[in-house]
Amino acid sequence: MSIIEIPVGPQHPALKEPIRFIFKIEGEVVVDVEPRLGYAHRGIEKLAETRTFIQNLYLAERVCGICSAAHALCYVDVVEKLLGLEVPERARYIRVIVTELNRIQSHLLWLGVLMLEMGFDTMFMYVWRDRERVLDIIELLCGNRVTYAMMTIGGVRYDITDEMKPKILRMLKYVEDRTKYYIDIVNKDPLIRDRTMEVGILPPREARELCAVGPTIRGSKIPFDIRKTAPYEVYSELDFKVCVHDACDSYARTIVRLEEILEACNIIRQCLEKMPKGPISKPTPRRYPPGEAMAQVEAPRGELMYYVKSDGKPKPYRLKIRTPTLANIPALCAMLKGCYVADIPIIVASIDPCIACMDRVMLVDENKGLIKIMAHEELRRYSLKWYERGRK
Repeated sequence: MSIIEIPVGPQHPALKEPIRFIFKIEGEVVVDVEPRLGYAHRGIEKLAETRTFIQNLYLAERVCGICSAAHALCYVDVVEKLLGLEVPERARYIRVIVTELNRIQSHLLWLGVLMLEMGFDTMFMYVWRDRERVLDIIELLCGNRVTYAMMTIGGVRYDITDEMKPKILRMLKYVEDRTKYYIDIVNKDPLIRDRTMEVGILPPREARELCAVGPTIRGSKIPFDIRKTAPYEVYSELDFKVCVHDACDSYARTIVRLEEILEACNIIRQCLEKMPKGPISKPTPRRYPPGEAMAQVEAPRGELMYYVKSDGKPKPYRLKIRTPTLANIPALCAMLKGCYVADIPIIVASIDPCIACMDRVMLVDENKGLIKIMAHEELRRYSLKWYERGRK
């Protein structure tokens, strides 16, 4: 049987954002896949070099609308490391509460999208209705529902009052009950089981070798979670488990995310109980010292990394962001090999991809015919070479 190529994307009903895959198929089976990035590159890293450290806080929060709190937290963490700044204890607890609320709404959004890909529209509507309860609490705390504007260098902008706590606890009870109900549906519904079990298999060894992160690697029985591996804020003071599953397929990644919602509710309750009195922010130095720093945060999709380099000026010399979706693309390609064409949308959705936040500039090497993903420094050197060649 001959092998044919099928392009999927950058515009496709199964893709909510622009990315392109070239699938090589034999009959109905995918034998190879090539990803093509770069359709939504926004140049945020380069743009950050033209703005001050404070202004870049708003830029970082807009890298991804679904996990905006994680990006804002990772950015303030890396700047505080650069400054050597200690954040008030109460602010650290509030940061964890907001980022865990962010995790809950992100996982619920993803679950609804996964159900929509399967044609399970009723569950999609139920899940997104329940997600509104979480967004209402986020709006109560921050005044916003998408970009929260809660994090700031040196602490947080808004406090959590005693009057807010009962409303948060009621929401947590509601979300827990609904999540347990959804876990029961995922375990019993034949449609979901048939579309996810033994679909998009990623063995533990392959997940580790391809450097998968987040629920993608935890669904392959590897308990890699930055909140436990390299604790930040107050996670080392909280009692929670890392959710893993040994099925190594799309079903496992679904269960991991649903169990993480329950753990997030547990974490928020502990924070509300243990949160001390005191200030929620502290003054920051007006001058930024030369140096470099790196911070990691466990975003809803996995390990998020920020690197900043300062030359002592009010603007960063370099800002580099490594998002979890970019890290999971090699693992995604491995999952897709050997699957049926009909399972492609489910497998792609199972890593919870965010294309706009992970896109990078891509250049084609005319001599080798290769597509390269380049960071800013590489791009600058590459562009300079072609500029000098053009002048000659």
